[in-house]
Amino acid sequence: MKKIAIIGDGNVGSALERGLTRAGYDVRSTGKENVRETATWGEIVVLAVPFGAVNDAVKTMGDALDGKTLVDATNTLDENMGLAIGFSTSGAEELQKLAPAAKVVKAFNTVFAQHMDTGKLAGETLTVLAASDDEEAKNTALELAKAIGFDAVNAGPLQNARWLETLGYLNIGLGYVVGHGVNTGFRYIH
Repeated sequence: MKKIAIIGDGNVGSALERGLTRAGYDVRSTGKENVRETATWGEIVVLAVPFGAVNDAVKTMGDALDGKTLVDATNTLDENMGLAIGFSTSGAEELQKLAPAAKVVKAFNTVFAQHMDTGKLAGETLTVLAASDDEEAKNTALELAKAIGFDAVNAGPLQNARWLETLGYLNIGLGYVVGHGVNTGFRYIH
């Protein structure tokens, strides 16, 4: 099994660590310390930090990301919980510019952290959508999602991260603003 480095030890990072460990992967996660060392160790890196921390995390990891699959699980929210980027670019596309030698995949951001360790909600399988310009990296992210228990769906090129990020924003709005709560999720019927 591949070694998975998770950068971010909050709700998302912790849930993905539980799910991937249960699926048999060798997983290490970190918050703000040992970021470069953890990224260097991992064969696949999952970025699960607040959007405002992306630049610093990428700068700290530096060339430790070169040639690796970099799964972007962030939500592109500003400090007021508004959409920080959208429509003409995405956080994932900007991340690819920051780490040009990495193989960026947008995935997991449309699911509440409470369900990321199982891929299930009330006995139903939730969907993870993955977008990337690198087919091998995208397939790697889809394999991780399947191993956790999700229905993993190819969402096309990295440009489609624009729509995955807005879908993640809608999910958060439905859960917290409208009041549906976090025991909700999306399932793509195909």
